[in-house]
Amino acid sequence: MSWRAWLTFGALGVIWGVPYFFIRIAVQEVSPLVVVWGRLTLAALVLLPVAAHRGSLRPLRGHLGAVVAFALVEFVGPFTAISYGERWISSSVTGILIAGVPLTIAVISRFFGLHEPLRFMRALGLLLGLSGVVALTGFGTVAGATGWAGVGCMLLATVGYAIGPLIIQRHLKGLDSIGPVAASLAVASAVLLLPALLTFPRRLPSVLTLSSIVVLGLLCSAVAMLLMFYLVKQAGAARAAVITYINPVVATLLGVGLLHENLGWGGYIAFAVILIGSWLATRTVAPARTGAAEAA
Repeated sequence: MSWRAWLTFGALGVIWGVPYFFIRIAVQEVSPLVVVWGRLTLAALVLLPVAAHRGSLRPLRGHLGAVVAFALVEFVGPFTAISYGERWISSSVTGILIAGVPLTIAVISRFFGLHEPLRFMRALGLLLGLSGVVALTGFGTVAGATGWAGVGCMLLATVGYAIGPLIIQRHLKGLDSIGPVAASLAVASAVLLLPALLTFPRRLPSVLTLSSIVVLGLLCSAVAMLLMFYLVKQAGAARAAVITYINPVVATLLGVGLLHENLGWGGYIAFAVILIGSWLATRTVAPARTGAAEAA
């Protein structure tokens, strides 16, 4: 792998670890729907011209159903759930729970026609990942009804992030990835336009909040996806998917270091168990990992 690919890998590992930090900041002042709509709209404005220039939008005419479904399960659902959930749980716990996406793909892939044999190591990984989630939510890092509502939001987002790659692998595999992603961002932005307008703030948000939304849209969505396309082309989808295990580390470091969130030793242990379980459950599932990298 070239030094440019390694540099891209490192940049993506950081970029996709910071959304939870900026979401946590933004939702303190504006509604989650406004945060999500702003992020999606900015990303769509950047990626749509790129996709049009590459000629990646024209082939989508026969795949509109899959594009809409991808927009709902990959962007509208997860982005909204995470933004609401981060009102009630810390950004570090959010990042750790989202690390279960590869684990979820391993569980639900058979419902999308991907029948991978459940060998011993995969079964062990699934059990470890599940026990890590149980430990994370049971070691005092989550408390109260709102805390559990936040956990529910993250689990919903995890399912959406897992279904999205499988939709691409099943229905959009032969297309240039940037076309479905750019079109889906535009669809998601249109879906959330009215709900966002209904909850729009009456006064201009602070510079910190506006900056957070800009970072989420331009850096964490648009630029990150362009970098991911380059990385998959240079290093392959399997290597690119390793980023899934780096992002939560960045999210945890930012949450604990800058937002002063208290994860506790139990949370760190659960974090390690979830990552080990996800790696064991997915390291032999090449189709699912390929789909996850293409969707990202």
